Amino acid sequence: MSHNETPGSVRIRTDDDNEWRFDAIQKAARFYDCNRSNAVAFACEDVDQLVAAATRILERDDLTREQRREIAETLSTRAVSFDVETSVSATTKGEM
Repeated sequence: MSHNETPGSVRIRTDDDNEWRFDAIQKAARFYDCNRSNAVAFACEDVDQLVAAATRILERDDLTREQRREIAETLSTRAVSFDVETSVSATTKGEM
C-alpha cells in the first residue's frame, strides 16, 4: 500500500460480541509497553514472523512426531492452529 492510500485512522469494532478485541489490544499494549495503536501494529508484524518460526521448529528432523504434536498444540491459539501430520501446516481463523 502506498503512502497515499494509507487511511488517517483505522477503527476496530469492540461492540456486538467483539469486546474481547479491546481486551486483546490492552494486553498487547501492556506486553509491548506502548500505546494501543503501536501495540496493534507490532502484534500484526510479529504474527507472520512467529508463525514462520514455529513452522520451522515443527519441521525439524530431530523431533519425534509426538514432540511435534505437543509443540503444535502448545503454540496453537484462538486464531492460529498448527497441525502435524507428515507435513506441517498452519491454519488461520479465517481459513477454518
